[in-house]
Amino acid sequence: MPYIEDYISIVGQSVIDDLRLIAEKLKGKKILHINSTAVGGGVAEILNRMNPLLRELNVDTRWDVIRGGEKFFNVTKKFHNLLHGKQDELTDEDIDIFLSTGKENQLNMDTSSDIVYVHDPQPITLVEKRNGNKWLWRCHVDVSNPNQKLWSFLKQYIERYDAAVFSAPSFSQTLSIRQYLISPSIDPLSDKNKDLSSEEISKVLEHYQVPVDKPLITQISRFDRLKDPLGVIEVYKLVKRYVDCRLILAGGGASDDPEGAQVLAEVNQAAKEDKDIHVLLMPQNDIHINALQRASTVIIQKSIKEGFGLTVSEALWKAKPVVASNVGGIPLQITHRYSGLLCRSIEGAAFAVKQLLNSPNYAKQLGKNGKEHVRNNFLITRHIRDYILAFLSLYNKEHIVNL
Repeated sequence: MPYIEDYISIVGQSVIDDLRLIAEKLKGKKILHINSTAVGGGVAEILNRMNPLLRELNVDTRWDVIRGGEKFFNVTKKFHNLLHGKQDELTDEDIDIFLSTGKENQLNMDTSSDIVYVHDPQPITLVEKRNGNKWLWRCHVDVSNPNQKLWSFLKQYIERYDAAVFSAPSFSQTLSIRQYLISPSIDPLSDKNKDLSSEEISKVLEHYQVPVDKPLITQISRFDRLKDPLGVIEVYKLVKRYVDCRLILAGGGASDDPEGAQVLAEVNQAAKEDKDIHVLLMPQNDIHINALQRASTVIIQKSIKEGFGLTVSEALWKAKPVVASNVGGIPLQITHRYSGLLCRSIEGAAFAVKQLLNSPNYAKQLGKNGKEHVRNNFLITRHIRDYILAFLSLYNKEHIVNL
């Protein structure tokens, strides 16, 4: 793990000095992060990188994960889809399963820290254990148009927190508690984002038997319908009519996502006839993901819904031209035609990819602009600062903290 001083060369000495200064104000406070999985997905990835850096800044922070069985995670996946606007029925049995597992976690989890920071809906009912301490609820998903029955159910718990944190302005809802806008971040010194040599990149391509004789279009994401991997295959097929290229669909799953295997099977079925489509089910190997992104000609992120889409920031940090859907937090990362290209359809995405493949100088400039945008807005040092300020604000309701 890098030390906080290692970021000076990337963000400057003044940024690190500022972090040390405001972190001192949390002296004596214990902070607990709670989410539903230790592996897979952006939340776990951020917490894995952030907590050691917070501790180095002398912020007393720890991280715990709720427990749940197959039925519980099937229900929370359903919650995830409903919050993203999917048409489905929320049943009494779903609620009973969710509440039953919530009660079990309340019995078994120590939430006596000064600040309890709960991530996403899965652990939301833990707030019933609130006992004189401060509670924050962090929403990492796109709730711009949630299923209203589910949102009403969750809202009764959300409003028992001191404040709620969202990733994009469009996700904000009418609530009786304070709301903060805090975007997620990437760690530029992590294995997924650090510089790699050309030899390291070549070894990874050889490992997955991906030739470099054609331009590479790549989407890195979980095999999730909301990431639209089948739509990416359609984009590739349209581009292939004009530019001979290869497609890489690479990613893994999260332990709290029971649909991943089914989606992967659908993708393999759609890709099986085409030797230029490489479907890679990858273990949690960040160096390999890094190398595939760096080897790519164009990165695509064709999400149907997206809480934020950190794979976009990862690609931009590597100065890669990105084509991404105009949904969720993605427009915060991409200014259309300046730091990438936004799309709203399969045809629009194909047009954008084809444009970048045919205009390498334009693609290079977009990548360069994108990297500076990420440097200024979406690195972990900014994220740490926002979290510390949010924690401090819980102790002074009259003071407006600039987040």
